[in-house]
Amino acid sequence: MLVVPLIERKRDGGALTPEEWSALVAAYTADRVPDYQMSALLMAVLLRGLERQELAALTDAMLASGQRLTFDSWATPRVDKHSTGGVGDKVSLVLAPLVAACGVAVPMMSGRGLGHTGGTLDKLEAIPGFRTGLSLAEARAQVMKLGCAMIGQTPEIAPADRRLYALRDVTGTVAAIPLIAASIMSKKLAEGLNALVLDVKRGSGAFLPTLEQSLELAQTMIALGEDRGCPTVALLSAMDRPLGRACGNALETEEAILALRGEGPADLMEVTYALGVEMLLAAGVEKTSKKARQRLENALGSRRAAAPRSSRMPRCSRKRRRWRYTTRPAPAWSSAWSRRSSAGPSSRWGAGVSPSTMRWIPRSGSSSR
Repeated sequence: MLVVPLIERKRDGGALTPEEWSALVAAYTADRVPDYQMSALLMAVLLRGLERQELAALTDAMLASGQRLTFDSWATPRVDKHSTGGVGDKVSLVLAPLVAACGVAVPMMSGRGLGHTGGTLDKLEAIPGFRTGLSLAEARAQVMKLGCAMIGQTPEIAPADRRLYALRDVTGTVAAIPLIAASIMSKKLAEGLNALVLDVKRGSGAFLPTLEQSLELAQTMIALGEDRGCPTVALLSAMDRPLGRACGNALETEEAILALRGEGPADLMEVTYALGVEMLLAAGVEKTSKKARQRLENALGSRRAAAPRSSRMPRCSRKRRRWRYTTRPAPAWSSAWSRRSSAGPSSRWGAGVSPSTMRWIPRSGSSSR
């Protein structure tokens, strides 16, 4: 395959056809395109962006590079959450078993650290002997047995993204919004979901520090999800300060365990509850935010989230565990937003986003928006 003309066209602001993206991703996955040429193309995408049809074609090609997680006729609703990452973000470790305890299955495929952020897999593997490399069959069995599974990206699911993810990390192309969106959605669309909730971080500790960048990424991923039959909601949350009190893989894992026991920091629980509410609403198990929040609080208070899921899930894949703990400052605010906001008038929140749809979730210590 001749890749140089494609690089030159994208470098000069042109667009690749869907067929070219499909052939390119397939060739790269099969080791017929070298890393240095793909790196050049990624940089061209960072500088020039992707047209909508290009982004759709890239996402579909990455999704088609592997298999999908299927649950056949299993009736339990399946909803996942994804965060764009930050400092001290251990929400997934609390959220997955908590939502599973409320009757919603959570097949969560997580990632490793990218740039300065820590990955959920890295946090889980701070537990000695914990195994995140489950096969699709093992992941399916665990979800159907326990209600949730937190697994790493395997060669079976979106292998093209697995390679591109690592390449972006070492080529200065992490912050390219089209590449972030395609990477996230190619994995999430392979999970056999009924709905998806996104936590898009903004602030100095996020990949995309400005509100405008965060909104662009949220809108892009929502469109990709809904165009492919996966209802998608995005929340914007603060990453101008670390989330919770603990930073570092082992420390954050311990704090997540404490949160499941009802001892979590207020800011961590606010974000967890906000995401959990959207997941229960998307799954259809609750009709109002108030009832969804109450259901989550009841599950946490009864220890259903800590006992049946989070303790049995590690038991399936670890031998022993060891913890340490520290404290860190808490972030100040977060916000929630979905595709419904796209029809509103221009406002201080950005073009097409109104204050009524840009619902802010105040946190303790918040003095401004």
